[in-house]
Amino acid sequence: MSILWTIIIGFIAGVIAKFIMPGDNEPAGFILTTILGIVGAFVATYLGQALGWYRPGEGAGLIGAVVGAVIVLFAYGFVVGRQRRPI
Repeated sequence: MSILWTIIIGFIAGVIAKFIMPGDNEPAGFILTTILGIVGAFVATYLGQALGWYRPGEGAGLIGAVVGAVIVLFAYGFVVGRQRRPI
């Protein structure tokens, strides 16, 4: 149930993160945005457990998942933005 909850929270966090970080380098598609939000929720869960904020088996909350999704969206925009620039 923990993984399913992380996916649901990540879906919501991806949508919220897209509203927080709009931009040209960000993914425009709804599906890609939500996938990156889910990845961000897993990142937030992993980092939170590693730092001792969450117990093992406990997922990140909505705020932590949004922060993780914003970090993943920023990294995605940075990587994609570098690939689009001519050398």
